[in-house]
Amino acid sequence: MYKWHKLDSRVSDEELFTRLLYYGTVHLNRSEEETWLMPLGLLLDLWECHRQFLGIAKPSRECDIYDVIPEGI
Repeated sequence: MYKWHKLDSRVSDEELFTRLLYYGTVHLNRSEEETWLMPLGLLLDLWECHRQFLGIAKPSRECDIYDVIPEGI
């Protein structure tokens, strides 16, 4: 019996960069140059925000404004 391993789903570096470029240019409306020069963390954060906006992903934690700013300020 074949056991599925997480390593089997790994994509090549070329495919990963192609996907990131696609997400940045098509879904986030950035130019190709802007996408390449963007810090990777920012690109991934913007992609996650886009997914949450479309309802594809759920936020890991939902906060209210009163959780961030204490009452009385």
